[in-house]
Amino acid sequence: MNTKQQALLVIDVQNDYFDGGKFPLWNSEATLVKIEAAIAQAQAREMPVILIQHIADASKGPAPFFNAGSEGVALHPRLLAAAPNAPIVIKQHADSFVGTTLAATLQALGVKELLVCGMMTQNCVVFTAISPQAQGYEVSILPECCTTVSEMLHRIALAGVATRMTLAAGF
Repeated sequence: MNTKQQALLVIDVQNDYFDGGKFPLWNSEATLVKIEAAIAQAQAREMPVILIQHIADASKGPAPFFNAGSEGVALHPRLLAAAPNAPIVIKQHADSFVGTTLAATLQALGVKELLVCGMMTQNCVVFTAISPQAQGYEVSILPECCTTVSEMLHRIALAGVATRMTLAAGF
């Protein structure tokens, strides 16, 4: 295990982002395969894996996707199979720290470094990685383990955040 305690954050790998869901993303299946490999690698290193799930704020009315109780809001079954014992953090904002248990979970685990991946690159992945609450951590994004609505938007988002953190090819 590394001297720095690392954690793998897997953001919003939920059914609505896959074929048959309300908002399928570009390359979601291939990205899931890479996320499964990253989870296996993290587990081999005894690195904590934290799953983050977005549930739309019902007080704002029905959302286009991720509504509570829908099939689409559920974490993808292959993600749950890959990390069956991972803590799940529920969020309602793009920044996974806002109004959640993420900071307390990381603190309890003694985490110093975050490896961030998931869906959507330009939204929840980047906003979590650049969160003011993430400033106390060394943060890297795993580009191959992220996706969004198009390859172009994915690449633009990564280029935009590259000046602020490491984009790690594998880990």
